[in-house]
Amino acid sequence: MATMALERALEGRKQQPQQLIEALQDVQAAEGHVSEEAIRYISQELAVPLIEVFRAASFYKAFRLSPPGRHLITVCLGTACHVRGAPRMLDEVRGQLGVAPGQTTDDGLFTVEAVNCLGACALGPVVVVDGVYHDHMNPAKLRKLTGWLRERAQQEVAANA
Repeated sequence: MATMALERALEGRKQQPQQLIEALQDVQAAEGHVSEEAIRYISQELAVPLIEVFRAASFYKAFRLSPPGRHLITVCLGTACHVRGAPRMLDEVRGQLGVAPGQTTDDGLFTVEAVNCLGACALGPVVVVDGVYHDHMNPAKLRKLTGWLRERAQQEVAANA
């Protein structure tokens, strides 16, 4: 059984295989990721073989196959950021959170991703947290930022308990 979000994403697209990428984008926008259920539903409704839908969803970095964490941390590894120390930022995130790019912490709090360029080369190294750009990042600033996010999340959990 498809969710309302899945049904809306495929509205007017049935039996139109050329709509695959757009359907995947709409599903992810609505649900935050492209679930196995969504892949199966898209395959059925667009008349695209299941393996082709999975191939597209797993090939493009724009799509997530699992739910993202509450906070998305994106580390730019473009050339300008790289030469200014971006690999240290990625090492710092890995060390603090225990996850590699593309993974989410066990508590569901953080998802980490690495990208080739964010287009903010003069500000590097750049780390984006929940859509907010943090420029001229260094390991100490990053530790402070992730610590603050973790503390804030714990306060939210305590307040809702």
